Amino acid sequence: MSAAPTTPSPTPAEHQSSDADSATALQNRLMWRGQAGHYEVWYLTLSHKKTGFWIRYTLEAPTPSHGQPYVQLWFCRGDGQNPGKNFGINQRIPIAALSSLASPFQIRIGDARLTHSSASGELRGDGHQVRWDLRWRPAQTTHLFLPRSLYNDPLHIAETLVLSPNLSIAVSGTIEVDGEVYELCDAPAGQTHLWGRKHAYAWAWGHCNAFRDAADPSQPSSAVLETLSVRMRRGPVVIPLTLFTVYPDGLSGPAIRFTEWADLPFSRSEYRTGHYSLSGQGARHRVEARFACQADDMLRSEYVDPDGTPAYCHFAAAAHCHLTIWRRALPSSAWQLHRELRSDAGAQFEWGGRAGDSLVKRRHVTVSD
Repeated sequence: MSAAPTTPSPTPAEHQSSDADSATALQNRLMWRGQAGHYEVWYLTLSHKKTGFWIRYTLEAPTPSHGQPYVQLWFCRGDGQNPGKNFGINQRIPIAALSSLASPFQIRIGDARLTHSSASGELRGDGHQVRWDLRWRPAQTTHLFLPRSLYNDPLHIAETLVLSPNLSIAVSGTIEVDGEVYELCDAPAGQTHLWGRKHAYAWAWGHCNAFRDAADPSQPSSAVLETLSVRMRRGPVVIPLTLFTVYPDGLSGPAIRFTEWADLPFSRSEYRTGHYSLSGQGARHRVEARFACQADDMLRSEYVDPDGTPAYCHFAAAAHCHLTIWRRALPSSAWQLHRELRSDAGAQFEWGGRAGDSLVKRRHVTVSD
C-alpha cells in the first residue's frame, strides 16, 4: 500500500453495470500522485430516525509554501429534534498514516478505513468519543454531478471534480456517540468522492434519499435528489451554475437531469444559512426543490485550500426537503403535477464561501490525539 500510487487515473464516466463493485471502486480510487496543490475528500452522509451523520476522510497536499501534506478524519452528528446534541469533531493526522489500495479500493487513515462497501473509524476529543462501523451494498449506478466533458478535460478548467460512486445506498451497522449506540438497518445514505486544487469561490450542495409521498406520508419513496450550485470566480467575474438530478423512482429508473451545458441556462438556485432552493425546467419536466433548517441545525467548518486560502462550510445533517415535479406531454402542453415528496429531517445540505456566517454558532472542532 502506498500514499502516492502509480496506478492510472480512473476514468470517471458514468457507469451502470451488474459489476457494481468495480464501478464504485474505480470512481473512489485515490487521485493524488504525491503532487503539491491538491486536496481530496471522500464523504458519507446518512439519516437515521431524524438524526443525520456526516463522516469525511480527507487529504490535503498544500502548495510548497503552505506546509506538508496531511490527512484528516471528520465526524458530525445532527439531531433533527434536539439541536443541543449537534456537534462535530475532526483530527488532523500526519500523511504517514495514509495508505491506499486501488483494487480492491481501500483508503486507510491509521485504523480508520473506507472501502467501496464499508466505513469504519474512531475519534475522540472536545468531550466526545465516537466510533463507526458501517457496511452497504454498492450502488448499481454511479453519478456525475458536472457536465461529462469536464471529467476528461485536458485543460483542467474545473478546479474541483466531484462524483458519487454510491449516490443512494442502504447502510447497516453501528455508530456510537458518547456511549449512545445507534443500530442502523438499511439507513438511507450516500457516498461521494471529490478532488481538485481549490474549492469553489462559493457553493451549495444538497442530498436526499429519505423522501415520503406528500399525499400519504406513511409511504416511503425511492426517489433521490442530488444538487450542486457553484459560483466560479475568474478574475473579477463570478459565474453562477446550478446542477441537479432527480431520480424519481430510484437509481434503477429514468433520471431528470440538469447537469449538461445545454441544461444550465434553465436552472436557478439561491442559498444562505437555513435555506437552499433551486428549480429547473426542460421540455418535458419542471422541478422545484427546497432544503430548510434553522441556524442552530447547522455546523460551521473551516476548510483550507492548498494555496492557504480559507473557505467556510455551513452544514445541516438533518434538514427538511420539499421536492415537486411537474411534467407535460408536449412542450406546448400545460404542466401537470406529477410527484410531490417531502423529507422531515432526513436530508442534508450545506453552503460554503470565503467567509463564515456568525449566525451559525456551532463549529466543527479540531481536536488533538
